[in-house]
Amino acid sequence: MLADLNALAALPEIVVLTAAASILLIDLFVSDDRRHVSYWLTQLTLLVAVCVTLTTLRLDAVRAYHDLVIDDMLADFLRIACFVAVSLILFYSRSYLVARGMFRGEVFVLMLFALLGMQVMITGNNLLTLYLGLELMSLSLYALVASRRDHAQSTEAAMKYFVLGALASGMLLYGMSMIYGTTGSLDLDHVARAIFTRQASPGLLMLGLVFVVAGLAFKLAVVPFHMWVPDVYEGAPTPVTVLIGTAPKVAAFAMALRLLSSGLQGVSFDWQGMLIVLSVLSMILGNLIAISQTNVKRMLAYSTIANMGYMLLGLLTANRYGYSAAMFYVVTYALTSLASFGIVMLLSREGFESDRLDDFKGLNRRSPWWAFIMLLVMFSLAGLPPTVGFYAKFMVIEAAINDGFVWLAVVAVMTSLIGAFYYLRIVKLMYFDDPVETLPIVVRGDTQLVLSVNGLLLLVLGILPQQLIGLCAIALTQSNFP
Repeated sequence: MLADLNALAALPEIVVLTAAASILLIDLFVSDDRRHVSYWLTQLTLLVAVCVTLTTLRLDAVRAYHDLVIDDMLADFLRIACFVAVSLILFYSRSYLVARGMFRGEVFVLMLFALLGMQVMITGNNLLTLYLGLELMSLSLYALVASRRDHAQSTEAAMKYFVLGALASGMLLYGMSMIYGTTGSLDLDHVARAIFTRQASPGLLMLGLVFVVAGLAFKLAVVPFHMWVPDVYEGAPTPVTVLIGTAPKVAAFAMALRLLSSGLQGVSFDWQGMLIVLSVLSMILGNLIAISQTNVKRMLAYSTIANMGYMLLGLLTANRYGYSAAMFYVVTYALTSLASFGIVMLLSREGFESDRLDDFKGLNRRSPWWAFIMLLVMFSLAGLPPTVGFYAKFMVIEAAINDGFVWLAVVAVMTSLIGAFYYLRIVKLMYFDDPVETLPIVVRGDTQLVLSVNGLLLLVLGILPQQLIGLCAIALTQSNFP
């Protein structure tokens, strides 16, 4: 009975792991002109994983494998978000990968292993489990960034990412070891109990907390741990860039929530102060530096930094409404980011990367539909109604005000006004400038359908956000977060 319960709690992870190993073997016997077999097997894996997660959906939290894993509503919701994100990335990037000789089984397998790491981060209830999930995801992403072996910029980006990522992982592990040393346990529930009963040494606990927050800040890509983001976003192949900027952010949010709310809630006053500094610096520097960028991928990199700063507004409140606002923000941001990079890949072709601002000039004349989708994306990133980005920013700002951080809300509004400049600049280029390119935009049928739905969803969720907001609130309520 216990074995069945354990397997059921980790069934989505088992599906992804089994499929990744199988696809790796099957791909050995697939010729280059039939790589679509590996591609569709990967998509089938993600569909099965979503169905399995839905069938094992439960209202009560289940702790499995001696409390190493927790399967609750939060885990199921964020698992599905990651599955959908990776599936959309594969849809958008198919033509891009084929044109650059990257339509290979190892790319799909590495994506699945990165996804497996994210799932472990989402469901981890133990310091060691969370760290193993983080490392599995990170190592897969390092390899994906360097997947264009003949491309010097990709190799350089991978080296920077690996060196800085190893440093951040070391800091996180060092912080976890200090927390273990002072509380005597790796289990988050036991850690929380030791803190509330004052069994932990305050000095050692604070030192461990600083290193843990620093490690989390690197994975969330917030200032001052943002140095890797612009170079990696620009140097990595665009499908890998969008992967780094979407699903891992959802997993990092889940990990931060598990660590800070479940394990370290007793010292919330201390990590609140740290998150305030990270949030303010990210909102200001991310938006200001993005203004001067001429490369779209670098601009979106600084946009990511700023948006993670806004997300922290909800997380730092240390209450359930703030957590649900932050969760809503990170999910909708991932959806918006998917559409933005989807358009970038759509405009790219063999031998040409559509990653300059000038490449968007006159897009409305070349394709009014894709110009409209990109307009929705930019409006959502800027936080303008009637797109979902407006509600996302509104909720985290409201959460900050409700918790007494009115000055933080003022900073968020002012920096949003700054950010609107560089988002609306792309709208201006699309609708008011003459096109530099006159070639027709060729789009696969499945990509056209999925990307159109993705873009329109930003508008639909902006008009009717209640369902998604309610799901986030229910997931946190059923998961018993304070």
